[in-house]
Amino acid sequence: MSAILIIEDDITFLTMIKAWLSRNGFNVDSASSISQGIKAIDNTQYDLILSDMRLPDGEGISIIDHLKEIDCPSPIIIMTSYADIQNAVNAMKHGAVDYIAKPINPDILLEKINSALNNAPSSPPKTKKASATSQKGIFQSPQLIEGNSEAAKRLYGYVSLVAPTPMSVLITGANGTGKEYVAHRIHQQSRRSDKPFIAIDCGALLKDLAASELFGHKKGAFTGATTDKAGAFSEANGGTLFLDEVGNLSYDVQVQLLRAIQERKIRPIGSTKEVGIDVRIICATNKNLLKAISDGEFREDLYHRLNEFNLEMPLLCQRGNDIIIFAELFLKQANEELERNIVGFTDEAINAMLKYDWPGNLRQMKNIIRRATLIAQGNTISLNDLGSEFNNSTTPSMQLRNEESERELIIKALETCNNNKAQAARMLGIDRKTLYNKIKLHNL
Repeated sequence: MSAILIIEDDITFLTMIKAWLSRNGFNVDSASSISQGIKAIDNTQYDLILSDMRLPDGEGISIIDHLKEIDCPSPIIIMTSYADIQNAVNAMKHGAVDYIAKPINPDILLEKINSALNNAPSSPPKTKKASATSQKGIFQSPQLIEGNSEAAKRLYGYVSLVAPTPMSVLITGANGTGKEYVAHRIHQQSRRSDKPFIAIDCGALLKDLAASELFGHKKGAFTGATTDKAGAFSEANGGTLFLDEVGNLSYDVQVQLLRAIQERKIRPIGSTKEVGIDVRIICATNKNLLKAISDGEFREDLYHRLNEFNLEMPLLCQRGNDIIIFAELFLKQANEELERNIVGFTDEAINAMLKYDWPGNLRQMKNIIRRATLIAQGNTISLNDLGSEFNNSTTPSMQLRNEESERELIIKALETCNNNKAQAARMLGIDRKTLYNKIKLHNL
């Protein structure tokens, strides 16, 4: 059993995290100050140390310094509020193996602890959930931080409510907002967490092969079917099937999908036998499915089957200071991938990122910071490293320039924001009244 020392002066939080780690198979000691922590380290050999960044008698870096002085190999993870993440990154440069932002997500903390201990002489026993997902390779949690904004708290509060239920969930929102991550979180917090999580990108399915990918086929069912194939429903049996961009499914496949959900049975192509399935469905789309229904492109009965509970993803520009949390995460990932050692962002770059509208959301941010990490000349990312578009608060490609292009730009903004006019107006850099007038002008 691995031994962990927690150094934390918030007694309520300390008690909770200590009890949670104990339930997950760790032997846990605690201290509420640097002096108490150093005394514990001198008297006991710990496999890992978890320390708050700010303590009554100093900062967590003092613990790192003491570990170096006594030549102690115990890895240390720093806990910090999102406002102090830059200091936590500096602590990593000083010798910490990782950091985690408060309020702490227990599952992310467990991943970080296991990762830190993997290089230690002994590793802690994994929980049943962690063991099952690791062995089957069915759950690869995207390395995202959920954030501390009101929008994030509301979203993940709903996730916690719906996850333990059998309800089908429809996740709606613009591209790059993290819909698949939310689907993973629902699965991880559900009663099916030790069963498969299978994700299918419906937008990438060829029309003629969509039914085969979902329901499977028998050998010889069609040209090219040289072997039997188990479809996504069979692979996800007992667990969760995530259908990304479900609005792209053809009408014929929608009929088959509705039947599978209603009857809990599938029939592989070319088979005469039906197979019973037990699958929870989570879907995601950036399309307005209600409009697709009115246009005759999506079945209304299927929509209601899939939309037992709806989760609307907030845009990145609505996430406030979460923007900096995500930026630090993507910087850490880029450092590891590109073998760089960039420690943070200049104040000018931080201010620009907070003002920017991020039309491509998290996906865009990851690409921009990856590029900036590569080209940065100093040890921090500057405003110039981010790119010319960050010299103003709106995206140049989305700004209204002239009458010839503004109709197309307005349509693109409305589609990106799922017809939310307030969000579209912010993205375009105009007020809502102006947007309404232009919508009327262009007969949109």
